[in-house]
Parts: sequence; structure tokens; C-alpha cells
Amino acid sequence: MTLSRRGALGLAGAAGALGSLGAVGAAAGPRAGRVRTGCERLAAGGYAELAGQKVGVVTNPTGITADARHLVDVLHADERVDLVAVFGPEHGFRGTAQAGGSEGASRDPATGLPVYDTYGRSGRQLAEVFTAAGIDTVVFDIQDVGARFYTYVWTLYDCMRAASLAGKAVVVLDRPNPVGGRRAAGPVLQRPYASFVGREPIALAHGMTAAELALLFNGEFLTDGSLPAGPVRLRTVAMSGWRRESFFGETGLPWVPPSPNMPTPDTALAYAGTCLFEGTNLSEGRGTATPFEVVGAEGLDRSWAQAANALELPGVWFREAYFTPSFSKHAGKVCGGVRLIVHDRRAFDPVRAGIGLLVTARRTWTGFAWRADHWIDKLTGSDRVRTMIDAGAGVEEVVGDWAAGLAGFTAVREGYLLYR
Repeated sequence: MTLSRRGALGLAGAAGALGSLGAVGAAAGPRAGRVRTGCERLAAGGYAELAGQKVGVVTNPTGITADARHLVDVLHADERVDLVAVFGPEHGFRGTAQAGGSEGASRDPATGLPVYDTYGRSGRQLAEVFTAAGIDTVVFDIQDVGARFYTYVWTLYDCMRAASLAGKAVVVLDRPNPVGGRRAAGPVLQRPYASFVGREPIALAHGMTAAELALLFNGEFLTDGSLPAGPVRLRTVAMSGWRRESFFGETGLPWVPPSPNMPTPDTALAYAGTCLFEGTNLSEGRGTATPFEVVGAEGLDRSWAQAANALELPGVWFREAYFTPSFSKHAGKVCGGVRLIVHDRRAFDPVRAGIGLLVTARRTWTGFAWRADHWIDKLTGSDRVRTMIDAGAGVEEVVGDWAAGLAGFTAVREGYLLYR
């Protein structure tokens, strides 16, 4: 990657007409009170970014104001905004569908607006949905959790590509990265392993917000000549009061689960590491009250927690745990395993912890197996983690293998950061 469009993006807070490449600037001074999200700042500015536009919103239950009103209700009720459509991502506009599902097309009973299903659509097919909806501008407002394989950031990416193809503009309303953004971590995706859990080469734990990712997508990945009109006409509305070291509990904002198995900010903290167990025959805790905070399977015992604790990974302890998933892997069966206890959030590296758990699970449990479809390769972004662990590599060897790629991404990432 190269920093191809940093100057044009105006990262410090560009003004100008809708359709320019830039951002409504993030506050640079000390934090005063709670964080104010992009949707709040859009309203405070009188919706200037949407003036004269027919608007469609890509959102889900997380698209709320600080007083828990939904963005769609707020925009629909305001005569300054011509809201004509809603677009639902994976899990749906109302967030009722499980992983890998959506709610389909419908009509919102509160506003009467048509709700279009975007899940599984990209490129020309999604562009046709935007054209059929009669919109001029796509507004994106969804809470992300900071991991490359959480699909909402790729919904954003697909919407940006489709909007360019359809001649539409995109406005991204920013929200906090709930696990902070001081650093990126984990392997960078290799393009042969691209999928909906990773379209482009970014780090597994990217440490960026949705608006920052949108700027990076536009500057690095939508300039490859595949789009006749080039990068999308993009505006971002930044937050005020957010700092890169901030975790969600420090924002003063209400938490709404972004998906059915993301109930708390603590879930998000562990997710970038423990979601790797989707690529194995172990349960990642789906169907329990603490998904992604517990991992295990039938036949595992306390030896796994002991081996994981012996690694002395920073910021986390592993407690022997037993649980019975109500659905997904090992449903209705008692599983032994571990529960993550994060005692120092700033020292904790979820990706390193996830690798540590994979390494020790394989060494301590004879029943360990990768999924037959090698889904772990999609999650990690290459076959390196799987093949190295199979060859007996330890945690530091696996982590060291991605250091050069991560350093390259970190250098590119720096040019698109809106907050310090």
C-alpha cells in the first residue's frame, strides 16, 4: 500500500461541498464530558451535509442518539431531511438475525419507509438497489467493534463501491471504536484470502473508526481503476470528545448490541482474539450469556487454562470454565474450557491472546481440529497461522511472522487518523 490520497482527503477537518473528499473535523482539544457521535454533530450542524438530497440510511439498532432515539426516527421527523429509504446489513435493520443472516426486505412500521436488504449484495447488484431506492446520498451509521472480520466495515466498503458505480454520494457518521484505537494488531489480510470477513489488506484489529476506515478505503483501495468514476464522493462527520486511548465505557454513550452475540463492550474487547475459534471445532461461546468471553468443547479440562496462564500474556488471566451452549457448536452439551479475565485493558492484546489459546488448545487437547473448510485462513487473512501452529510454532513465533505486514499497515493507517 502507498499513501496515495492523504493530501486530498483533508484529514484535519475539511469543509466544502458535499462530494469533496474530506471530513467534518474532529475536535483536537481535551475531552469535555461525553463523546458526541457523528449523528449528533450532523444534527447540530443543521444537516447541512444532506441538504437537497434524497437520503438512504444504512443502519441497525446501534444507530441511536445519546438519548436512545433511533437515527431513522429522528431524520424522518425532521423536515430538513428528505429520508426515502433504509438499508439493512447482516443481522438486519432490527438486528434480529443470527450470524450469516438478514431480515429481508420490509417496510418500517414506525415511519412507513421501505427497508432494503443489502446483505450478500455488492458491486452492480447493490448499485441497482441504490438506484431503485431513488436516493442521491447513502448515509452510514453503524457501531463497529474494531475487528477486521466483523462484517459491518465491509458493508461500508461495499456501499462505497456501489455508490461510486451508481453515481451516489456517501456520508459516514462516526462512532467510537469500543476497544480503543491506540494501535493496530494482528496479521494483515493477503488478497487471495479476501471474503466478506475481509475484503482488503488491513490488520485484524485495525484500531480505526468507521469514518477513518472509509477515508482509508477511498484513498487506498477504490483507486485501482475498477470503478469507472473512481473513488466515491465521500464526506465523514467526525465525533467530538473521543480519544484513541478511550474504551467504550469512558464515552458516556449507551451500548446497544451491534449483533445478537455482541451483548457488552467486554464481549467486543475479547472478540478479535476469540472469534478465531470459529475456525475450529471448539465453541466460541455462542449460545451462552458470555459469547467470545468463554471458549471450550466437550472433553476439555482445567489443563488448558493452566497452559494458557503459563504463557503470562499481558493484561489477561484465563479461568477454568464450564458452560452449555443453547445453540451453535456443542449445543446442549457441557463444555469445558476457559473464560478470559481482562485485568488490564490497555496492556491486553486480544489477537495475541487468541493465538495463545489456539496454540495451547492444540497442545493440551487431542480432540482439537480446524474446520474442514479452513475458515481460520479467512479469519486470519492467510494460511500462515494455521500452518505455523500445526508445525509446532509458539505464540511469539506466530506473532512475529506478521510483524512486517503490520508495520506497513500501521504506517499507512497513520495518514487517515482523525483523532489523537
